[in-house]
Amino acid sequence: MRHLNSSIFIAAGLLTGFGIAGAGLVAVTQQGTAERIAQNEREALLANIAKILPADVANNDLLADTVTVSAPQQLGARQTTVYRGRRDGEPSAAVFSAVEAGGYAGPIRLIVGVRADGTLGGVRVLSHRETPGLGDRIEESRSDWVAGFDGKSLTNPPAEDWKVKRDGGEFDQFTGATVTPRAVVKAVKQTLEYAREHWGELFAANGDTAQTG
Repeated sequence: MRHLNSSIFIAAGLLTGFGIAGAGLVAVTQQGTAERIAQNEREALLANIAKILPADVANNDLLADTVTVSAPQQLGARQTTVYRGRRDGEPSAAVFSAVEAGGYAGPIRLIVGVRADGTLGGVRVLSHRETPGLGDRIEESRSDWVAGFDGKSLTNPPAEDWKVKRDGGEFDQFTGATVTPRAVVKAVKQTLEYAREHWGELFAANGDTAQTG
């Protein structure tokens, strides 16, 4: 009986040890994976910012000059990070990430660059779940549709023309997928409106201050 009890204790101890070791391995793996994911997301964000905000527009460290805003009615997301561009210390551009548009299959996360003169530096899609072959043409790699926002403003085209052509506006829709471009156009327009209305506040705020709209 004593031998049996001893064997049970040994087996229980081994199982406990394996369990602890396994849990520790999973935790280490998850931490390493999370760090890699965060680094990949950072690199992707930097690459997208570089595409819509040339180096001659801002010469500060945008990733170190941010403010978080809460304006879901205009920017879609509950919280939106704004990267503030400055040229020799003066406000020159703002990059909004992530703006959310209500797509056909779910949220569409965007990054939108707005220059101090109210023109768009550009727009890029960060993530979406739109239909492959139809709605996914909002991706830069799928078509040049998103490049059509470059240089646009609330006066070019006029505000009333910030719609897809099917709705009487300026922007192309996709064959078989009008909902997706319609949502993106609306989101970009609302981002421009928010930037115009809150430009001074964005650059006056401390980095840890959240503005509301």
